Amino acid sequence: MSAFTDALIAVARGTAGMTTGEPREPVRTSFADLHARARVGAGALRDRGLRPGDAVAVMAGAPVQVAPAAQAAWLAGASVTMLHQPTARTDLSRFAVETASVLRVVRARVVLLGAPFTHLLPMLLEAGIDAVTVDDLLSGPAPEEPLPADRPGGIGEELPALLQLTSGSTATPKAVRITHRNVWANIDAMCESAAIVPGQVMVSWLPLFHDMGMIGFLTLPQCRGIEVVLVTPQDFLSSPLLWLELIDRYRGTLTAAPNFAYALAARVLARAEGLDLSSLRFALNGAEPIDATAVRAFLAAGERFGLPSTAVVCAYGMAEATLGVSFHPWGTPLAVDTVLAADLEERRVAVPVEAGDRSEDAATRAFPLLGPPLRGIEVAVLGEGGRVLGDREVGTLHLRGESVTEEYLTVDGPVATRDARGWLDTGDLGYLVDGRVVVCGRVKDVIIMGGRNIHPTDIERVAGQVDGVRAGNAVAVRWTASGGRESFAVAVESRAAGDPAEVERISAGIRSAVTTAIGARPATVTVLPVGSLPKTPSGKLRRAAARELITPA
Repeated sequence: MSAFTDALIAVARGTAGMTTGEPREPVRTSFADLHARARVGAGALRDRGLRPGDAVAVMAGAPVQVAPAAQAAWLAGASVTMLHQPTARTDLSRFAVETASVLRVVRARVVLLGAPFTHLLPMLLEAGIDAVTVDDLLSGPAPEEPLPADRPGGIGEELPALLQLTSGSTATPKAVRITHRNVWANIDAMCESAAIVPGQVMVSWLPLFHDMGMIGFLTLPQCRGIEVVLVTPQDFLSSPLLWLELIDRYRGTLTAAPNFAYALAARVLARAEGLDLSSLRFALNGAEPIDATAVRAFLAAGERFGLPSTAVVCAYGMAEATLGVSFHPWGTPLAVDTVLAADLEERRVAVPVEAGDRSEDAATRAFPLLGPPLRGIEVAVLGEGGRVLGDREVGTLHLRGESVTEEYLTVDGPVATRDARGWLDTGDLGYLVDGRVVVCGRVKDVIIMGGRNIHPTDIERVAGQVDGVRAGNAVAVRWTASGGRESFAVAVESRAAGDPAEVERISAGIRSAVTTAIGARPATVTVLPVGSLPKTPSGKLRRAAARELITPA
């Protein structure tokens, strides 16, 4: 029997719930009410012929609709796939083709549509895809017969609970198969590490089609009885201060966001007045990469509002591990490992910089320590030939444990994720320090110049600090320079992209800053208008696609 669905049913007997509709029309809905609606939906799904092990896809923006729709699928024994959502710029004809490809990969039996996407219903039906609105699904009578989740052994631990789409191109979709066992193991471990118990209050604007939003702030509260306040990414982007105002208003204790949001929050806090952020004890930053400068700026800006200096928790996670892999111990200060750049790039060893241990002009790199692995997860660093590396030796991070997936679903069918010893290759470069995880970057993105392994994130961080560059919108990619020499190129977004004089100033500033900080000169720099750089649905910059936008020198 699934411990996960047992927990959903148990929480429905309590008083916790979710608040949605801020800032215009806040409404609190208890998990008991959501569960009652979900039971209606589960019965309707069963009546449509769904059986345990089948797949349901969901596209909805409102958390108050996503929550009962997802729980309805789980109570019926089905898995949930949160579909990526179209934007105002989306080509709907291409979107329809890509969505159909995703539905084939996960073998979805039905698509559940909620606001603001119900207008897509005729398009899906015309394409031969079974679809229904969330409101229609939840509007019928309560089921008379027991649901699969009500029967002992009705939902097995190895049945899929989530088929989580990865952050790659939607044209070649890939989904991570997350079982009931995986979900419960990861949620249980995260709650233990972060001391998440009833009485805490979670606040989030994260998209629910991304694993951090869907699992961390929609699924976890429903199965652990944690009060949660949810708004949409659009709400946050239209008014970034809203995030912090909600933490104040609801005495939020836990939140999470990618790195750019903390940098943005630091700026808006500089103009804010009258906030009280003293309740916030756990603000997870799990972005790629985590910029310690942005974290420090957020903590400094929040100090006058009572924000604890230990509030930000740097973490490592990925969909293949359900969500969390390691958390920096909460309630302790930010820890940064500063290492000598030359040893990192040339010998793949993270040599720590101690006070007085280097000359003034020696280049360094700084990486946040991401804490020890969560309970039940092992992390190993492997080098060439699968050799297990020791502390501070840089290699590829590998994971294994009860919350780590066993397979991907792809256009070519299921693909195993683990090797013969149970290890999953994350594709991330990193190292361990006394059992704590450090991530340096992605293996596929490393730029090799003159025997040096240069991480694009280092270049991007420097370029992003040049005046006129839009925060969080700088990309460095491998580039073949004249004569076939391996080099790199930089692309940035700027609101001044239409001004030739400003473009030249920004380009020169990037070339100078990067050459000084990194010790290597970009082969070319391209300044693009705002909104040009391609991103994944979860907001990560797509380096390979960005390369196509770069203008040769």
